[in-house]
Amino acid sequence: MVLTDRQRLDWLRLIRSESVGPRTFRSLMNRFGGAAAALDALPDLGRQAGRAIRICTMAEAEREMETLRRLGGRMIALGEAQYPRPLQAIDSAPPLLALLGQAPVLLRPCVALVGSRNASAAGMKFTARLARDLGEAGFAIVSGLARGIDTAAHEASLATGTIAVLAGGLDEVYPPQNLPLLHRLLEQGAAISEMPLGLAPRGRDFPRRNRLVSGLSLGTVVVEAARKSGSLITARFANEQGRLVFAVPGSPLDPRAEGGNHLIREGATLCADASHVIEALTPLLDGDEGFLSPPPSMRDSGADPMTEALWDELDLPGIEAAPSAAIPEPDHSGGVIAGAAEVVDDRRLILQLLGGAPISVDDLVRASGRSAREISQTLLDLELDQLIRRHPGGTLSRTEA
Repeated sequence: MVLTDRQRLDWLRLIRSESVGPRTFRSLMNRFGGAAAALDALPDLGRQAGRAIRICTMAEAEREMETLRRLGGRMIALGEAQYPRPLQAIDSAPPLLALLGQAPVLLRPCVALVGSRNASAAGMKFTARLARDLGEAGFAIVSGLARGIDTAAHEASLATGTIAVLAGGLDEVYPPQNLPLLHRLLEQGAAISEMPLGLAPRGRDFPRRNRLVSGLSLGTVVVEAARKSGSLITARFANEQGRLVFAVPGSPLDPRAEGGNHLIREGATLCADASHVIEALTPLLDGDEGFLSPPPSMRDSGADPMTEALWDELDLPGIEAAPSAAIPEPDHSGGVIAGAAEVVDDRRLILQLLGGAPISVDDLVRASGRSAREISQTLLDLELDQLIRRHPGGTLSRTEA
């Protein structure tokens, strides 16, 4: 299947319209036979649901397509030859993927390497060795371009091919310190996102991103992770998608090892060397669609009671609820990656300035002496770690202990 330019614009308009997520998109396409007809029907469907739905205009869609072209990217549609087949197999596959870099890397067998942003030196060294060995064995390395384990995985697989999955638009790299790394990995690898250009990542966008990291991959390796962390969300998605989950064991005295050790207890495959991953995944490469055969799953230890839907979708008959992800608890792991001292200092400063009474971001900028851009980046980190809370009106306070 290859979409025409007009069809691609209609697909983009539909998925960018309010309350349309991947599952709503699929249901609307099945019901109305195409994106153009679904767009015509959306206003009536919204009235039936008791809500006004904002529909993405043709001008907005054309502007996003043109901006992406100027960046050197393109949109790949679900069902087209360049769309990654393992990702296509998940029930919340994005209808469109924005791509920068080398499309062929998306068609290679992939392994996801994920872990703590505050990784230990030993964890980053092991990640680099694992990424190099897996890359030399023919696997593309998938990760989320975050600090710590993600950065080590991408850097070690630059020569063999790596895929960065962004939580925001392709022009909104987070953390911004990794923008040079993104430019380097595009030479042999790729960056993808389902999010609109110009959208800075929000807290809820990272679990959405994580389902794509696992969905691209035949297996997901968790190197270091606290017991409640985003990396374990990725492992959960991998398990639900029928993919293999691996975990690197660690000392029970290190909080960064709690997540991996927990996964091993729940049935994840222990990984102490790249050969453990290669041996487990090689049988899945025998057939063109071997990845569709689910391996033995980990035990379902139950979902965290604090969950939220990954996106808001229209309540239409035949549409399942959007998947939810446990909200990660603070990662109290003590390791600090090289070059992150300023980030740690900014976090401490913000937490020191914040109390139980909400204050505005402008007040926080003035009190801290930092720029608004620096403060916004630090606030996003703290929000992801659930150390701060947002209130109506955009004010902030420190989370109660």
